[in-house]
Amino acid sequence: MSRPRLGVVKFASCDGCQLTLLDLEDELLAITDRVDVVEFPEATSARSKGPYDLLLVEGSVSTPEQAEEIVELRRRSAKLVTIGACATAGGIQALRNVAHHDSWRAAVYPEPAWIESLSTATPIAEHVTVDAELRGCPIAPGQLVEFLTATLVGRRPQLPDEAVCLECKRAGRVCVVVASGEPCLGPVTRTGCGALCPAFARGCYACFGPRESANVAGLRRGLVADGMTAAEVDERFAGFTAMAPAFAATASKAAAAYREGTVAEPTTDRVEVDDARR
Repeated sequence: MSRPRLGVVKFASCDGCQLTLLDLEDELLAITDRVDVVEFPEATSARSKGPYDLLLVEGSVSTPEQAEEIVELRRRSAKLVTIGACATAGGIQALRNVAHHDSWRAAVYPEPAWIESLSTATPIAEHVTVDAELRGCPIAPGQLVEFLTATLVGRRPQLPDEAVCLECKRAGRVCVVVASGEPCLGPVTRTGCGALCPAFARGCYACFGPRESANVAGLRRGLVADGMTAAEVDERFAGFTAMAPAFAATASKAAAAYREGTVAEPTTDRVEVDDARR
């Protein structure tokens, strides 16, 4: 029997989730023995326009060309799976959705007129039907292996949907909220990272996005009651997965603080650098 045809493509992203696949090391050769990797620019010069039995998509849709390309890729894919916070929730770049797009673009690029971008950065599911999601910034190697294994043998992937707090408890870690008053989004964040930040005495930043039925409003009230200002809490949520539906309201409030002058928006006056750094 012919092996399934696997494609890996990216849109607006940092490539970190693709690198997770390449970093599997012990499992990578076993995976490539079971599939034909026909499209993966990060790893091989071999190229294919499809069709794909399985297509892994990293990154958000941020340009007009990407909005057209994802529709065509969906047409050529039997199963399309989004990988990472950018593809599943818009990523850090989706913060521009609730800010002033032109001023942010001018603050980042020396010639903003050369950059053709949409006013929003959106997850893949807002453009096409998605068959499955792997979350995280970046995705978890174990969850990636579980998903690929389950797909190849024809069973349902076992991807947990529980709070990061449970990983802390299983690892025997002291709660950073209780021990040091560190603000933490672990109670509303989906597990997968191994509770990495709390392991180093830092609060969770919600890289894996909200878990199902996350009580975001309740945690927000609790953080304010513990001494944070509402604006500080909102900025905490306005991160890697800010535009996930459960978090979007808080991110919008953080953006409103910029617009109202509580916090300054990035300046459009660029600091010139010397020729040696250009």
